[in-house]
Amino acid sequence: MDNSYHSTELLSERELQVIELIAAGLTNQDIAEKLEISKRTVDNHISNILSKTRTSNRVALVRWALQWGKVCLDQVNCCVLPKPQSA
Repeated sequence: MDNSYHSTELLSERELQVIELIAAGLTNQDIAEKLEISKRTVDNHISNILSKTRTSNRVALVRWALQWGKVCLDQVNCCVLPKPQSA
């Protein structure tokens, strides 16, 4: 997997939603139903995402998303802000 990620290849909000749903284990059809779009549109989003992230399949994409902090799975890889300390 190529570890580079270029800011010129930013992912759209919709693409990030699709990545989150892939990471949650949804099929393309399930993603389409959840987002109320066609399966073909989901297929196109995934193709664009794989190209932008330089990954070759869903597993590599999820690994990439975890590495770059794009998804949070079961409270793993989540950015939690520290609680303010009481005076």
